[in-house]
Amino acid sequence: MPFRTVTVDGSAWGVQPSGYLTANTKDEFALIFARGEGAERETRVVRYSPVGARWREQSFAALTDEDLRTLFAQSQPSATSPEAFYAR
Repeated sequence: MPFRTVTVDGSAWGVQPSGYLTANTKDEFALIFARGEGAERETRVVRYSPVGARWREQSFAALTDEDLRTLFAQSQPSATSPEAFYAR
């Protein structure tokens, strides 16, 4: 799975597609943002609809760092998301 790093408010977040697919596998994907390790790990999830490239890895690669920061601003804590198994 592809992995990138984006800086948001001075903190580095790792971001990658979740691997969780909706019923229509090309209409919407989830991205998982994570920082820290162990008990201090913070995870956030956002879903997005790709424009242009319709495959998960291609659409992820086409996102700019600014696109990722915009998606991060729309993300939710992992406890609200099945993609992150409703983890803390």
